[in-house]
Amino acid sequence: MEHLLGQEWDISPAGGATGEAFIAEKDGQKLFLKRNSSPFLAVLSAEGIVPKLVWTKRLANGDVITAQHWMEGRELTQAEMAKERVAKLLQKIHQSDPLLSMLKRLGKNPLRPESILTDIEDGLSTEVMNLLIIKHAVHFLENNLLLIDCDEKVVCHGDVNHNNWLMTENDGLFLIDWDGPVIADPAIDLGILLYSYVPRSEWGQWLARYGKKLDAGLEMRMKWHTVSQLVLSIQWHHDRERYQERDDLLTKLEALLMVD
Repeated sequence: MEHLLGQEWDISPAGGATGEAFIAEKDGQKLFLKRNSSPFLAVLSAEGIVPKLVWTKRLANGDVITAQHWMEGRELTQAEMAKERVAKLLQKIHQSDPLLSMLKRLGKNPLRPESILTDIEDGLSTEVMNLLIIKHAVHFLENNLLLIDCDEKVVCHGDVNHNNWLMTENDGLFLIDWDGPVIADPAIDLGILLYSYVPRSEWGQWLARYGKKLDAGLEMRMKWHTVSQLVLSIQWHHDRERYQERDDLLTKLEALLMVD
């Protein structure tokens, strides 16, 4: 990174799971650098969904470095996830034709529920699959697969947890960390957000701000996709021996499957 920007820049790791993100500072200027970001980042920047992209440079070894304006700010609180601004930004993302067009050009095909179910059934370890609540979850997914077909396919973030929402010091709101966007039923994002942060009695109001009406079909799709995401996350944490996080998600999954 130093040879790319010059010795006068102070470069430090930005943290994160991949180790591919850095902060560069010089004379009060601050940039967020990332190695091998997707070309999708440029469209996200143009749409105002992530902090502005300043430049993109390709290195001799083929790596691509992107630089964005560093935005001082904080992640949203759990309570703030129920606010109208979150609903409106997610609506903007889901309705964006430029985002959808770019993902298609990058070779993304729509993610269908049957593919998600196959990934779950093929990917569960014997230890996780033998857990009673996981068996219950898989049966729920299999039994309701035919009820959740949806023609609407949009760009979904796939991880709309509150720590991926950035509120800047000048009151800007961004959704960051677009490492795994998919073209899919918007219920993938809506379900995990509503189940995690919005009281059920307020779902109808929140969805009205987003631009949808709560009905039995949408509610089933949200529940199905939330269950599937929880099962995949449980296996992910189990594989990394993060047993406390796994057990917390198992408790959340059990509570979700008890709700009707």
